[in-house]
Amino acid sequence: MLTEERRAKIIEIVNEKKAVSVNELVDLLDTSAATIRRDINALNRSKQLVKVFGGATAISTLDVNTKEDAVKAKASKNVAEKDCISKYAAGLIQDNDFVYIDAGTTTLTMIDYIDNRKAKYITNGVVHAKKLMDKGLETIMIGGRLKAPTEAVVGPDCVEFIRKYHFTKAFMGTNGISIHAGFTTPDVDEAMIKTEAIRHAYMSYVLADHTKFDQINSVTFAQIGDCCIITDKLQARDYINHTVVKVCAE
Repeated sequence: MLTEERRAKIIEIVNEKKAVSVNELVDLLDTSAATIRRDINALNRSKQLVKVFGGATAISTLDVNTKEDAVKAKASKNVAEKDCISKYAAGLIQDNDFVYIDAGTTTLTMIDYIDNRKAKYITNGVVHAKKLMDKGLETIMIGGRLKAPTEAVVGPDCVEFIRKYHFTKAFMGTNGISIHAGFTTPDVDEAMIKTEAIRHAYMSYVLADHTKFDQINSVTFAQIGDCCIITDKLQARDYINHTVVKVCAE
């Protein structure tokens, strides 16, 4: 197959599938990974597709978000969906678990359903810590710099704090989920905290309603296979080929 013919075929496949990996293109076009990567680089330069980690995404579907909404703005969105996800997630906590709870509105709702007093909890969310404490649950608050818009503790001191611990479960928030870009957030400081918490957890869960899928933000904090996803509805079935997805309504 000639170079131009192959590249035209790549564009056709990417536009049809919306996102595709290098390995998929290797199988479909019966050519080497090195050749596919060169083609993706060339097509990315000519703005015919978007190169992402491990593959490519159609330009029409790429939505890179760089803005972080304040907590109050996010709290009023998709309330029923967050409630369903939160209830399911809270039910996973067992006796003697050491649980990391990430800052975020869905993880905050999750605390309403937590009733296991034999587990211990640690969080970088200011409101989360207060809510856990008010329920009489054993709580550790992470120290560091306070980020006002999301009411989260971030910064290098926070990262060092997390490195001392090993969690049985981590429940994380995210701004976007993509097969190729992974789990993303607009803020590099929050991404660092999320990455470290996931590294120090035996099992990590990302709590995300259906609107977070196929969304990409500025910074990747984990790859798609690093965490189990808990959601209210799965419209893009491709995700189950890359990680475990739990749908709370099923």
